Amino acid sequence: MPPNLYLAVENAARRAMLEEGFRALYKPSVVSVLVLENLSLSYGGRSIIKELSLRIGEDDRIGLVGRNGSGKSSLMKIIAGLQEPDEGQVRRARTVSIGYLPQDIEASGGLTLLDSVLSSVPGRAQLEESLQAVEGELSRAQEEAEQMALSQKLVNLHEDIAHFDQHYSTHEAHAILAGLGFSTADAGRDLGEFSGGWKMRAMLASLLFQKPDLLMLDEPTNHLDVGTVTWLEEFLKSYPNAMLLVCHDRRFLNAQVNRIVSYEAEGIRQYPGDYDRYLRLRAEQREVLERRAANIAREREAAERFIRRFRAQATKARAVQSRVKSLERLDEVITFDSQAGLSFKFPPCQRAGQDVMELDGLGHSYGELRVFSSANLIARRGDRVAIIGPNGAGKTTLLRIISGELKATEGSVKLGHNVCAGYYAQHVAETLDRASSVFDEVWRNSVLDDLSQVRSVLGTFLFSGEDVDKRIAVLSGGEKARVALARLMVNPGNLLLMDEPTNHLDLESSEALAVALDSYDGTLVFVSHNRSFIERLATRIWHVHDGCVEEFPGNFEQFLYHVSSGADSGVLPSGGGDALVRGIAGTGPGGAANRVVGRVGGSAKLGLQDDAKAGKGGAASLRKGEVAAGSGSARAGKAMGASAPTDVSPAVVESKAQIKERRLRERQASKARDRQVRSLERSITDLERRIAEMEEAQEQRGKELSKPEIFEDRRIYGELLSTYTEAAKKLEELMARWEHAHASLAELRE
Repeated sequence: MPPNLYLAVENAARRAMLEEGFRALYKPSVVSVLVLENLSLSYGGRSIIKELSLRIGEDDRIGLVGRNGSGKSSLMKIIAGLQEPDEGQVRRARTVSIGYLPQDIEASGGLTLLDSVLSSVPGRAQLEESLQAVEGELSRAQEEAEQMALSQKLVNLHEDIAHFDQHYSTHEAHAILAGLGFSTADAGRDLGEFSGGWKMRAMLASLLFQKPDLLMLDEPTNHLDVGTVTWLEEFLKSYPNAMLLVCHDRRFLNAQVNRIVSYEAEGIRQYPGDYDRYLRLRAEQREVLERRAANIAREREAAERFIRRFRAQATKARAVQSRVKSLERLDEVITFDSQAGLSFKFPPCQRAGQDVMELDGLGHSYGELRVFSSANLIARRGDRVAIIGPNGAGKTTLLRIISGELKATEGSVKLGHNVCAGYYAQHVAETLDRASSVFDEVWRNSVLDDLSQVRSVLGTFLFSGEDVDKRIAVLSGGEKARVALARLMVNPGNLLLMDEPTNHLDLESSEALAVALDSYDGTLVFVSHNRSFIERLATRIWHVHDGCVEEFPGNFEQFLYHVSSGADSGVLPSGGGDALVRGIAGTGPGGAANRVVGRVGGSAKLGLQDDAKAGKGGAASLRKGEVAAGSGSARAGKAMGASAPTDVSPAVVESKAQIKERRLRERQASKARDRQVRSLERSITDLERRIAEMEEAQEQRGKELSKPEIFEDRRIYGELLSTYTEAAKKLEELMARWEHAHASLAELRE
């Protein structure tokens, strides 16, 4: 790279890093787990990696981002030693351990699930063998000195085994397996009995159990349900070693990484912070370069105009020569190349009836295995329904039944007036004709009459020129996913059914799809484990678990809060007396949260309703706090978020003296709380003043430290850096006190 090419950008990046704290840039170096030096890799004449130099420290948590096919997985394979680069080298620390979870898993049987996890950590078997050998030698030893030496060796081996068990205990292996969704009974099953998705979980469990010095995960959330993704996110937050992560779930990625390595059009770039901060810094860099390029273009144009105008005038010769020299001195600023990205919008669809789809007593069984039963639900025009639940609960089965691909064993699916459904299957490759070309596959399913319109649609999905003539069989997983999306685009219908649509898409394409679906004016029913995707789109949740399908009439964030808080609010329909109220197990302490299972005749509301009608059997009035259940009623006495006892105790009557004493205590407590609030408010104001002063001083020190002349004077630089470091520690302490004071104030005000 020419020395002045990205000068403005580097200065902007340096300023941004200083805002995070100068220690992040100039802190004492930590141990390097791995160093890549001038790494290059090409496929078929196309450069995937070019002269990449990257250092991974022991505390680095790196997010690897880029388009599908850009080379993220190839880089991981090189680091893992599974592939050799064309040029450059990988220097690993002598004792470093590397764990790699690829997207495609190949795991054979022969060991139980638990044994496969325990045996993934080498060393225990050797320690046991050494222990047995030393015990045999000790039993045969005759001399006292030899016995003492062997006894000490025996003690050391027992200590080594105790240390090993402390760090790699069977209990921890069971806990990891449980967190990844395996049951207790699964631990004794042969690994070969599990499906591909569960084998991936088993391999992930082994890696988490090993705790390698560098953990590399390539799309670890692909085969995980929402609950398991949440558990894995929390587990990895406390992971003690370095990590390299590829993931298309923006929320998951943000929670894990402190550095981004990005495949850009101009090459591989590195940015501090999480994915959101990378997007901000990238946008700022682009803006700096574009402004600089525009300024230079204006200067160049003005100089050239002056030269053209006065070139022939002898009196202006010196001025003209000056302009010529200034032109030669002008830097050439190369702005970022824009990579073609997925950007599309679903066309307006025909208007359907109000009730787009109704599940009437729907259920399905595979032989004796009952997946779910008695599902009575309605999707209305404009709804965006997210189907969530554990793997194997029946989410895909439910979607296949709705699409007509699978016939239910009980009940029925009734589509409303003028409803036309489009279906995106989870295993998208199986729905495409491998012998067909990209263009033919989309054209065959199109309702468009103009060939150029189909080509235009394919262009928005990054298929142009000769790409449209490629056979489906030679496409990558991401390309096949784009073909399937293009096929939907030319004939989406007004009911869109999508099963894991982000599985084969990169992060940027996943977000582009979410943007497009956000403006879709039909009804969307989708299965996804990508929480960012669900949070953006879902207006209603269908939870499939334990043989039933339950509805939550709210978005995903409200659903997670309701479940994790253990709230037990009744969820009653505004019509349809055959609704049932059931519980769903909460993910946190607090018990269960009720959901609607049954036909929802109107817009369901969270909380209790003052009045509800009880269906065709006659109007039955429900008083506030009562739930209809068959022919009887149960006194619930609950408001949203509060739990009520099942038995109503007789009221306790207070005397006047007791009332007076209670009110006095309440006033005294209120005054004490007010004093605490005022004291905390004063402390917060003082802390904010001190923090602002220190931040201003730190900003000035940061500017001084970035000056070349300061850096060249090592004495002044060292003193200034020491002052900056001490001030940064003090600033951290003040921030911690400020956060604690705010938390205390919030508790008092609740």
